[in-house]
Parts: sequence; C-alpha cells; structure tokens
Amino acid sequence: MTKPAPKSMTGYAQASVEHDGWSLRVNIRSVNHRFLDVRLRLPEGFEDFEPRIRQLLRDRLRRGHVDLTLRFDPASSAAVQLNRELAVAYLKAAEGLRREFSLKTEPDLVALLRLPGVIAASGVVAEEERVALEAHLVACVEQALARLEEMRQVEGRLLVEEIERRLAAILGHVEQIESFAERVRPAFAARLNARLKELLGDLPLEPARLAQEAAFLAERADISEELQRLRSHIQQFHQLVASGGEVGKKLDFLLQEMQREANTLLSKTPGVEAEGLSITALALEIKSEIEKLREQAQNVE
Repeated sequence: MTKPAPKSMTGYAQASVEHDGWSLRVNIRSVNHRFLDVRLRLPEGFEDFEPRIRQLLRDRLRRGHVDLTLRFDPASSAAVQLNRELAVAYLKAAEGLRREFSLKTEPDLVALLRLPGVIAASGVVAEEERVALEAHLVACVEQALARLEEMRQVEGRLLVEEIERRLAAILGHVEQIESFAERVRPAFAARLNARLKELLGDLPLEPARLAQEAAFLAERADISEELQRLRSHIQQFHQLVASGGEVGKKLDFLLQEMQREANTLLSKTPGVEAEGLSITALALEIKSEIEKLREQAQNVE
C-alpha cells in the first residue's frame, strides 16, 4: 500500500473538450499561498459560469494561489455579430483623441474588432445551449483539476523526500551536541579553577565551593531540555508528514517551535574551549536546516 503523502501546492494542468464544432480549453496553474486564492480569466459571455467554477475549485483545493484560464473557440460556421453601437463609440473616442493631440495615425480596424464586446460569435451562450455548454465546461474543469491533483501529489512526494533528509540532518546534529554537552561540566570546573587561581594567586581554594560554583554555571548553561524538545519536534514532524492530508500550516507552526529551541541553544551555549565552539557551530547548522525545511514546508498544502 502506497504511503500517504502531503500534496504540493505547485502544479499545472490543462484539459479541453470539443462539441458541435466549438472547443473549450482550461488551463490551471497553482503556486503556494497561505490560503486558497483563486483568480479566473473567462471569455466574454461566460461570467454566469464563474460561481460554479469557483465552487469546483473549492471542492478540490484547500490552499494555494490558483490561476484558471478558460478559452472558447466557437464553431467555424458560427455567424459573427457586430455590436455597431459599441464600435461607433470606440471610433468616436479614438477620433476625438486624434484631433485633440493632432495625431495622424488612422484607427486600426483589426485592433478595433478585438476590443471587448465589439464582435461575438452568434449563439455562443444562447439560452438553449447554456445547459449543454455548462455540462461540458464542468467536465473540462474537473478533468483539469484531476490532472492538477496528480501533479501536486507527485510534487508532494518529492517534497517529503527532501523534508526527510533535512530532519535526518537535524537529528544528527542534535546527537552530536548531546555528546559535546556531556563534557561541558568538567570543562566548567577546569575553567573556573584556572580563573580563580588567576584572581586569588596563592590563596587556597575550597574544593566544595569550587564544585558548587561550577555546578551552578553548568546548570545555567544546561541544554538538555532544548535537545529533548528538538527530538520531540522531529518525531512530530515525521508523524505529520506520514499522516498526509492538509498539514502545511501545522508544519509551519512546528518549524517556529524548532527555531525557538535552536535560538535558545545558541543563547545558552557555553564558551568553554572546543566544546562550546562545537555546540555553537552545530546549533547554527540546525538553524540553517530549519530554514531550508521552511522553504519546503511552504509548498505543502
């Protein structure tokens, strides 16, 4: 059984249908977005179909910026209707501008015919054809959505592979930090001892007091809780990714928590010779991996 995977918000698909000499073509393109943001480009006369198209998109998609473009090519035998009143209005406006600015350029007739509403194919959205046209339109949009869904699933599986690699890298850094952290307490005692001898000279040092101060400093710099929480977050990340579905927002929230733990690691990292430098370097690597994870998670639906 195939392991479920989150879907990417990035994808492209198209579909087309032909009937009685005319054709419809639907193009859908989607990219990442915090919410579902739909933009439609419909030919003139198809405005009444917009609510149905938007509902089809909402039924299949949850997040992403989605652009849908619909193209309609009427039957070659369809008569052409000219909106003479609108064409005359365009021409008068063009002539007024030409005189006002002393322009010598004559109006372009071909460009005029391309202006919105000047010409239309007869019967494109005639009432008796609207039911059949809507049925074909819905089928075309659904086919394009199915193909988009397939592409987003493929992209989602690739995202999961990259996410798993990043999580493995973070876990490896956590394990290394744990190893260095075990050697920090003795290093505290050695550094404190050297510092006190420098300040007190030949005066005797009380071993119990020295151990107490070293323990206090070590406790202030203890990062075991941060490391434990990072491990827990990594496990939760794996579980969310494995669960599939709409997990993008949850992953983003979890990444914020992971970044907070990484920042705390850096703020508590002791400057104790090689151990402190190594922990700092690894914590910076963890922050870098989290940022790369964020880039991937922003594409998850």
